[in-house]
Amino acid sequence: MKKYLLFLLISCLTFFAQAQEKPVLEVEIQEAKTNSGMIRILIFKLPDGFPDDMDKALRSFSIPSTLPTSKLIIEDLEPGIYAISIIHDENLNGKLDTNPVGYPTEKFGFSNNPKIYFGPPSFDKAAFSLERGKKTIQIRLK
Repeated sequence: MKKYLLFLLISCLTFFAQAQEKPVLEVEIQEAKTNSGMIRILIFKLPDGFPDDMDKALRSFSIPSTLPTSKLIIEDLEPGIYAISIIHDENLNGKLDTNPVGYPTEKFGFSNNPKIYFGPPSFDKAAFSLERGKKTIQIRLK
């Protein structure tokens, strides 16, 4: 009987600890051209402002560009739906540079690595679900 009660107590404590576990999001950014500049990351919880309005982003980060992969670990997000946009700001001017016809001259990427046609993807195409525990997403820069 004591073994049964001990097993039940341990099971309950384990379940409670897992239920309280916060999400940990690891973002791996791949295929940068160089180590120069910064990787600029915007995290959105809502479609409004996605992909490039820093004022409407939930969070923003700047990390050094490292080859072959740059990594960011975020431990303070709540479970929910998010979308991420990234630029490799090689010249440190804080924006995605484009040529005269509007085609990007610096690399960029989005969560879910959606296909890019004639403009950025919608929030829905880049959206992913973040639950409790650890989640790793890989974003390939284009």
